[in-house]
Amino acid sequence: MPGTKPQPKSSRSAERSNFELLSAPNGIDALDRQIIAHLQRDGRKPYGAIAEDVGLSEAGVRRRVQRLRDSGVMQIVAITDPLQLGYGREALIGIRVHGDVRLVADKVAAIEEANYVVMTAGSFDIIAELIAEDDNALVHLLNDSIRSIPGVTEVETFLYLKLSKQTYAWGTK
Repeated sequence: MPGTKPQPKSSRSAERSNFELLSAPNGIDALDRQIIAHLQRDGRKPYGAIAEDVGLSEAGVRRRVQRLRDSGVMQIVAITDPLQLGYGREALIGIRVHGDVRLVADKVAAIEEANYVVMTAGSFDIIAELIAEDDNALVHLLNDSIRSIPGVTEVETFLYLKLSKQTYAWGTK
């Protein structure tokens, strides 16, 4: 209409975005999820390119990424292939514990070759993923590092034969 001044789009967009952010679980809204999805596909994608795709300014994307990183929702890391880095053996281990599971989990987590450690409910108290250079290194890890931890009563090892799927694209739906 002639003579009427349009509302600034950025103001409305900011209001909508703030409302979505407040009403979204964990403070994550649809735009955050879109940004996360872009970074999961390419962690080095320029903020300007992401901004074009999601309809924000580059500064807006930068602020959101920083907020997501500061809050611990997201990390931007290089994902490596252990086989190409000289680690020829990967295994998942189930650990049964007598005593304080948290103490044992902390000791397992302190082992450099353990890249994933969780306390669980079920037949194992702890599940951990290990990477080792070869079978001899894995035997050393199991016998000298894991089984020697006070409280460990049993360890079951599941050797990885072939990786069929590994994805980091969850959490954006």
